[in-house]
Amino acid sequence: MRNLRFRLTNSTQKRVDWRKLLRFKDSVSAVLQVKVADHRYPINFQADCGGTIAREVAAGYGEGRRGFLVTDEQIATAQAAFLAVAFGKMPSLALPAGEGTKSLTQLGVIWDFLAEHRADRRSVVWLVGGGVVGDLGGFAAATYLRGIDCVQVPTTLLAMVDSSVGGKTGLNLSAGKNLAGAFHHPTAVHICPAFLQTLPPREFAAGAAEVIKYGLLGDAALFSMLETQPLAPDRPQLTEIIRRCCALKAAVVESDPQETAAENGRALLNLGHTFGHAIERVAGYGAYLHGEAVAVGLCAAARLSRDLGLVNETEVARIDRCVAAHGLPTRLREPLPLAALLNAMANDKKNRGGALRFVVLETIGRAVTRGDVPAAAAEAVWRELGAV
Repeated sequence: MRNLRFRLTNSTQKRVDWRKLLRFKDSVSAVLQVKVADHRYPINFQADCGGTIAREVAAGYGEGRRGFLVTDEQIATAQAAFLAVAFGKMPSLALPAGEGTKSLTQLGVIWDFLAEHRADRRSVVWLVGGGVVGDLGGFAAATYLRGIDCVQVPTTLLAMVDSSVGGKTGLNLSAGKNLAGAFHHPTAVHICPAFLQTLPPREFAAGAAEVIKYGLLGDAALFSMLETQPLAPDRPQLTEIIRRCCALKAAVVESDPQETAAENGRALLNLGHTFGHAIERVAGYGAYLHGEAVAVGLCAAARLSRDLGLVNETEVARIDRCVAAHGLPTRLREPLPLAALLNAMANDKKNRGGALRFVVLETIGRAVTRGDVPAAAAEAVWRELGAV
């Protein structure tokens, strides 16, 4: 397998050998370790994780550690049998589904749930769902009693390849996406690709945007695979592709755990997100799924990279075709006001000293951060993609 390469700083590059990162026990189950400072946790890949989770839950109770399940209403209905097998009669909370749940109001609902059931500092919160449940529930775990353990059980492609790994938690504010949050790594992540067989096609496509992102920022061979054959729930290589994305994210997170690198580092994982978060904020949370907004953001980042003289029009076209082949938008579905988009970008977490910072492509498979992008360049990209 070809080596993954991504840029950590302006002066150094790190090569990541997939053969060392992905030492799987067999073709069905596997474990990838994430090591951040003195914290280490496994990402478990399994054909059916219900039994494994049930054993972990039972072991926790045997050690006097109580568990609490947080999920959403759609998962509670669609995966009722799995939840019964894995968690039994554990106290559970089902939140409303959708991006609007990542709010202060629903954070308070989780806190109250934990308090009502007398969760203590040895308790474990099991987070079963997509990125909304993982982000919000992780933030609740990070802040309840000043921090209790959580375990991520992602049920969407987007959560499997991205939000469940790395310890970022948070919620949305009226001013912007994910502006409140904390770094709180799980004690384990359980990835069961079988969940994807029942995922609505639109949700699956939204997750594919994050997979494309990983190919663009650090794995040109992966991007070529996606060009040749778009992702599908029944694609034989799907589990391996999910592992590949998790390994890339783990490597980036280990190099820059709290996104403090002066350049590049963990910020590279936000390729397409400066534009994407602005779309979500201005269109209204829920109008675009997160992955759909990121897909447009990837096309925007490609154009910005072209305008900065880094990539050519052929590469931009390749990115557009790959995004479109996965059933994702390549431009705004309807015009959005340019002024509002620029204002939303001004609240992006990567900004420093009031200046915008972007993740751009030096080529397909290698990304860097840039803080010297003229505002006019971003405006031109927005107009090209349908802003008014």
